[in-house]
Amino acid sequence: MLETTRLLLRPPTKADDRRLFDIYGDPLTNLYNPFGPHPDIEKSRSVLGGWMAHWEQHGFGQWAIATLHEPEKVIGFGGVAFRKYIEDERLNLGYRFAPEAWGMGYATEVGRAALRCAFDQHGQSDAYAIVRPINAQSIRVLEKLPMKRIGSLDDVPGEPMSLLYWAGNQHPVS
Repeated sequence: MLETTRLLLRPPTKADDRRLFDIYGDPLTNLYNPFGPHPDIEKSRSVLGGWMAHWEQHGFGQWAIATLHEPEKVIGFGGVAFRKYIEDERLNLGYRFAPEAWGMGYATEVGRAALRCAFDQHGQSDAYAIVRPINAQSIRVLEKLPMKRIGSLDDVPGEPMSLLYWAGNQHPVS
């Protein structure tokens, strides 16, 4: 468990399945996701199981995120975890919040905490993020961290290439 200025970040549990589906199954939170929302709670349970296995194997991963004022109410999920980038496995920063948590700077706060944790506590040297080119809000978050745009990735057939961002432990996280 980790606390930031305003947030409580904890490993997810099986009890988070309904909230994960509420957030990941919401069409609003998937505006820029070419794969769309989770179709049912079973998909969310499968994703959650993968996240929990990642925590068990690596000692870090996607957090369930709540505010310090309401620690029992999960407002989003995010953190760093290993992910396939076509053929290469890389440490990936990701986050998704319920619409009522948008515009409050939580994604930036989680991004900073996740990168510091990956670099300082878990000895990782690099972290990446993939963002759809039309997702201006997430691009702003990545640039605030700061992560550097290093190229594009043709990861979704028939769609514009995703933008690829990077931060390294020698690249200070503000």
